[in-house]
Amino acid sequence: MIRPNKAMEICSLLPRPSPATTAAREIVVRYSSAALVNHCDRSYLWSASLGELKRVPYDAELLYVASMLHDLGLVPAFDNHLAPFEDAGGDVGWVFGAGAGWPADRRNRVKEIIVRHMWPEVDPGQDAEGHLLCEGTALDIAGRTVDTWPADFRAAVLRRHPRLTLAAEFTAAFEDQAGRKPGCAAASAVASGLGAAMAANPLE
Repeated sequence: MIRPNKAMEICSLLPRPSPATTAAREIVVRYSSAALVNHCDRSYLWSASLGELKRVPYDAELLYVASMLHDLGLVPAFDNHLAPFEDAGGDVGWVFGAGAGWPADRRNRVKEIIVRHMWPEVDPGQDAEGHLLCEGTALDIAGRTVDTWPADFRAAVLRRHPRLTLAAEFTAAFEDQAGRKPGCAAASAVASGLGAAMAANPLE
């Protein structure tokens, strides 16, 4: 059950610092634009706060790492010219997990979460973190179910992590993916009017 009036503080949602959370954020800052970094930060906060609102237990470290790495497949250093960007990002997540010393099942989980963020929906009973990131990114990109999050919390997140030029950058990145990888989820998003959806996003 969603508790729309629950007060939330950004600092209370951040994961306990660990070598993995620190490294994941260093990577996204190193390879992504400021707008994309802020998108990753917001995606985590939307996802984690949704877990609190809907009382969905989640692994904060795992969700944070997936949130930081989920769009790396869009940047030149990690773009795979054959695979959809979410699959490329999932592979980066798996390799990251190996470098972090995570066991194989945890490496597989971060890859699953990154891949599934592009699904239309993810069953929270099957994959809590995948569900939360799917919904959090859908809010940040298209404004889906925006009223689920309290208005004051949305405003606080946007003040802390402004959107900058995300709409233009993200639309261009998806159009590039669609042109080179017909049939991928990005191509479907472009065909469904991604640019218009981003322009109409109440968060813009």
